Amino acid sequence: MFEGNNLDTLFIVNNCKSKRCSSYAKDGSNADMLEINPGETVILADIKGFGIIRHIWCTMDCKDEYFLRKVVIRMYWDGEDSPSVEAPIGDFFGIGHGIRKDFSSLPLNMSPQEGKGFNCYFPMPFFKSARISITNECENNLYYYYYVDYEEYDRLNGNIGYFHAQWRRENPTTGWGCNPETHCQGEAATFKYLRDQWKTKNTTGDENYTILEAEGKGHYVGCNLNIDCFERQTNDWYGEGDDMIFIDGEPWPPSLHGTGTEDYFCTAFCPETEYNTLFSGLTLYSGNKPDKAGWRWGGKNSMYRFHIADPVHFAKSIKVTIEHGHNNDLSNDYSSTAYWYQLEPHKHYETLLPVEQRLPRPDNTKG
Repeated sequence: MFEGNNLDTLFIVNNCKSKRCSSYAKDGSNADMLEINPGETVILADIKGFGIIRHIWCTMDCKDEYFLRKVVIRMYWDGEDSPSVEAPIGDFFGIGHGIRKDFSSLPLNMSPQEGKGFNCYFPMPFFKSARISITNECENNLYYYYYVDYEEYDRLNGNIGYFHAQWRRENPTTGWGCNPETHCQGEAATFKYLRDQWKTKNTTGDENYTILEAEGKGHYVGCNLNIDCFERQTNDWYGEGDDMIFIDGEPWPPSLHGTGTEDYFCTAFCPETEYNTLFSGLTLYSGNKPDKAGWRWGGKNSMYRFHIADPVHFAKSIKVTIEHGHNNDLSNDYSSTAYWYQLEPHKHYETLLPVEQRLPRPDNTKG
């Protein structure tokens, strides 16, 4: 049996072996990387027996501009055919939009130089086998270095859930609000929209953006959310959208109903400051940057929230959602990666969007 690894239990001697799969040059040279052709899938790790993956590190390079959205990482536990992890590789490691930059959280980070070192510390247990692959859907070759560090055990006991991660995108969300350049023209129309916006009510959550929809028994441990406010609307601020987490098929109001997007991500009052902590962060803010959107909260925004100290438990199912603006009034580009643990089998994921539908929008320079 294993003991958890944290600062308070580091003195406990576990009955396991430390192992690694990596891209080191098998001939003893310094060519410690994989060269992966366009369209090629490569197995990074194919491990048999009982084990727990403790750390994944990688770095990569490709001539394609948005290769972080074009390269897909997948993970399979105990011989399953449907992956438990499936996401564009940049999004999996914490930031979307095909962007990499330095940030640090407890389970994920992108490290110097310029976020080129990717790390994951989510523990990933398995009983029979673990298989990790990446697929290069770029037009050019991918140069890839990696470690997969894991512990090998004789057995694992207890109610152990399998690690899962899934990427989603809705581009654009369907909002009922106004773009002042094409609708709601004039002061009276704008005033009426702003008045009506606060009067409207969301008493179902049906039109919310869905971050996660899973079936089975387990617990949700967080997400990263990426929002591209690609055109000005009467209300620029995306953060009036409440989080709503529905557990075990319950009706509205759900067991966990929040008060605003910035509140769910542990910030307050329309933040414009990039920051990162163990469990939450605003890793990207593009508003008011002349080379980006050029208006407050416009352009690309990324944030994360990890429920490591406060996991959200479910016995039959979970649906994690968030409004895109108050009562879903805003039309923006939303994408996310959700992370959770559950007993198998898991609900099969929707087919991953093709490359052309995963690419980020170009930066909008309209003011």
